[in-house]
Amino acid sequence: MIRRTLLLGIGSLLLPVGARAQDGPQPELRKERILIATARGKNHSFMVEMAIQPVEQSIGLMFRPRVPADGGMLFDWGRPRVSQMWMRNTIVSLDMVFIGEDGLIRTIVERTIPQSLAVIDSKVPVRATLELAAGTCQRLDITVGDRVVHPMFLVNPR
Repeated sequence: MIRRTLLLGIGSLLLPVGARAQDGPQPELRKERILIATARGKNHSFMVEMAIQPVEQSIGLMFRPRVPADGGMLFDWGRPRVSQMWMRNTIVSLDMVFIGEDGLIRTIVERTIPQSLAVIDSKVPVRATLELAAGTCQRLDITVGDRVVHPMFLVNPR
């Protein structure tokens, strides 16, 4: 039997037809500490939820009324790929940080538009996408080329 799938809209995440529509936030996911080391010598620590499973990634921060100033969500794609996100059912603005497998920030999209269906694209292959509260990158002077420190990122990529 051929299994039908319905594209949910975040990258290439697929859910079976008939899967329950998400109508509220998902339970808080497991948290891990990450560090963003800026090129100007500042270190910023965040405790982020880890979105590893496709269903966790497809829901992300939907319906969350706020994102803590020192929190967020890290989407681990498992291997480098172009990351395409959207803001469907996301009611707060976010900063999206696209991170290469070496931990270097490749692209940043700041102050996304809540509820928008517009695609937010990394433009280049990345290992992970980090969602932070809107304005965090500007407030902390986080820029392309800064490094995210977490065990998922290769320290010395080949």
